[in-house]
Amino acid sequence: MQHNPIYRAAAGCARACAALAVCALAFAGAAWAQSGEPIKIGFSMALTGGLAPNGKSALLAQKIWEEDINGKGGLLGRPVKLIYYDDKSSPAEVPSIYTKLLDIDKVDLIIGPYATAMIAPAMPIVIQRKKTFIGLLGLAVNSEFNYPNYFVMIPSGPDAKPAFTKGFFDIALAQDPKPQTVAIVAADQEFSRNAADGARENAQKAKLKIVYDKTYPPSTTDFAPIVRAIQATNPDILNINSYPPDSVGMVRAINEIGFKPKMIGGGMVGLQATAIKTQLGPLLNGFTNYDFWLPVPKMQFPGVADLISRYQARAGAEGVDPLGYYMAPWGYAQLQVLQQAVEGTKGLDDAKLGDYIRANTFKTVVGDVKFGAKGEWAESRVLQVQFQHVKGNDVGQFKDISTQVVVSPAQYESGKVIYPYENAK
Repeated sequence: MQHNPIYRAAAGCARACAALAVCALAFAGAAWAQSGEPIKIGFSMALTGGLAPNGKSALLAQKIWEEDINGKGGLLGRPVKLIYYDDKSSPAEVPSIYTKLLDIDKVDLIIGPYATAMIAPAMPIVIQRKKTFIGLLGLAVNSEFNYPNYFVMIPSGPDAKPAFTKGFFDIALAQDPKPQTVAIVAADQEFSRNAADGARENAQKAKLKIVYDKTYPPSTTDFAPIVRAIQATNPDILNINSYPPDSVGMVRAINEIGFKPKMIGGGMVGLQATAIKTQLGPLLNGFTNYDFWLPVPKMQFPGVADLISRYQARAGAEGVDPLGYYMAPWGYAQLQVLQQAVEGTKGLDDAKLGDYIRANTFKTVVGDVKFGAKGEWAESRVLQVQFQHVKGNDVGQFKDISTQVVVSPAQYESGKVIYPYENAK
């Protein structure tokens, strides 16, 4: 019977039909994987207001990550969709945004917004909903909450507050003669107060006499009276902890008044933004301030040059920071950490993601990332960068790293500090 040609033809037809059915099912499965429900990742971002230059820069890098991951087939075989809202650089906007993301948009995962002042008001919602939460650049946010599934990309390390300005003080104390006095000034906001707390700790350890230690309202626009009050105390070094609009105001007032302590800077947000650098130009010469990444030879981690190249090619059309050195690597790396945790746990369970992030080291465009106590980096890697030889207001000179010299820590150094400050003017 098996030799019957009619039987053989029928059997062959059955096998062919079965194969076609398997192919059809496989094709349907692949199509479903490509067009299935997206994994939704929600967050707020500063797209207007004082923090917008940095927020918009981070967002472009996050969009590039979204395109990259979807180009490779998505996560868990599903496309990824970023869902974000403008927090207007206002802490008051944040709670309602994260509530909407979770209750209305039904996002699968959330990540943190850009800045300390915006990350902190999201925390009560994150904790209540038991979500894993990776912030972008928030300083010591978890020192009060102690939430185990909070993580942050800022490389300030486990002792975050003093680590932020440690390099600034270390450089000053290495000079001969050593400075004896310090002034500390800060905006009355979460980040700045945290940075000032750390600066105070560093000053006390160094046995520096603190001759001025005050905060100013975030709404301050005239910084000349503050600078004159500081100048009257005649400090050897001045530590400033400020947000972008005040950083600009401080730099202008210091130059207009002609105040020349031996060293200035430390914790000024905004001086990393290309628009602010080009606006201030030579007024920046001599300021020594924190940064997190620059394209110096010792920081060319795998993938970062390609990201910066693609970012810069799109920056003009997107109307964002043309260079992207400050925010782009961190926005991209933030999502790389989340991606690797999802792939490592093969799911979206927040508790499992938190456990995985705590236990593993992540390969990112900002180098290896390992988290330690309170979700901070296991080791600090805050740079101190001095502006040197800035001429005019040409944006191109800030692409050339010779105007922004990494002076600390030693393993990433690209040049030497000019001290005292007035010698760099």
